[in-house]
Amino acid sequence: MTTSTLPIPTGLITTDGEGHGNVYAREPKMEYAAADAGWGFHERAEKLNGRLAMVGFVAALATELLTGEGLLHTIGL
Repeated sequence: MTTSTLPIPTGLITTDGEGHGNVYAREPKMEYAAADAGWGFHERAEKLNGRLAMVGFVAALATELLTGEGLLHTIGL
């Protein structure tokens, strides 16, 4: 009977304190988006998201006050 071993890429297998290997991949380091980044979770994007949510909420209230009907009824739901 022959046994074959597969080549293991370096950096994927970690060992514990006793030298036993495990098969869990290492977690990549978390990288934070810079403030000038175009996409991603950063403070500028979160502020913009909050401001747009406030504008949408005020628009929904204004629609309800002007039409006298709820927003869902106005859009047909």
